[in-house]
Amino acid sequence: MSMRNRVVDLYKNLYHMGKEYPGGSKWFHDRLKLAFSKNKDVQDVTQIEQLIARGEFVIKEIEALYSLRKYRAMKQRYYDKDDEVMQATKKFEDSVQKL
Repeated sequence: MSMRNRVVDLYKNLYHMGKEYPGGSKWFHDRLKLAFSKNKDVQDVTQIEQLIARGEFVIKEIEALYSLRKYRAMKQRYYDKDDEVMQATKKFEDSVQKL
């Protein structure tokens, strides 16, 4: 896969993930466009690789954010707020933050 295709795929993935971003999809898409346009003139292959790696890291962080949001919503629906559940929630949130 060429470098250009990798960058375009990264942009598409991030754009798609931003549709459900808690801060608003417009805010996310504007920031995404700004980040990519800021680095559009980069020619160095190693620097492009670093930027792609950073983008993939952002994807993993967004996935963790979404799974945490879904977990919290499910927890509110199905569990009482007792100490055992609160401890389990804290443990899960800590493990997600370590990602």
